[in-house]
Amino acid sequence: MATDVTVTAHARRGSAFLRIAIALQTLTIFLQAVSAGLLLTSPYGETLHSAGARVMYGASMLYLLAAVLAWKPGGGSPRPVWHACGFLVLASAQVVLGIAHVPSVHLPLGVLMFGLSVLALARR
Repeated sequence: MATDVTVTAHARRGSAFLRIAIALQTLTIFLQAVSAGLLLTSPYGETLHSAGARVMYGASMLYLLAAVLAWKPGGGSPRPVWHACGFLVLASAQVVLGIAHVPSVHLPLGVLMFGLSVLALARR
């Protein structure tokens, strides 16, 4: 009986960490959109957008870590791990497209990522 209580507590904790990681990722993607606007209108926008890209990529890695921790020790579903892997692939593509200066794909992909992140947050 004590084991059941411990597993349930770990699952809840893992699920809360996963929710926080998704919220952080969603926030960083939104801030990237804001800094993209600043990129077009101010001299410090490029620096802010570049730093934000690193933070957004880190948030995507944190999401993957949280998904794995919610899945394995917590006994949750492996589905969030696949979603987090997909986000990490999309974030990697965003970084490559941003460095290559391909806004025709970079911008729509950012909008897609934001929408998917909001959807993942609403599902949690």
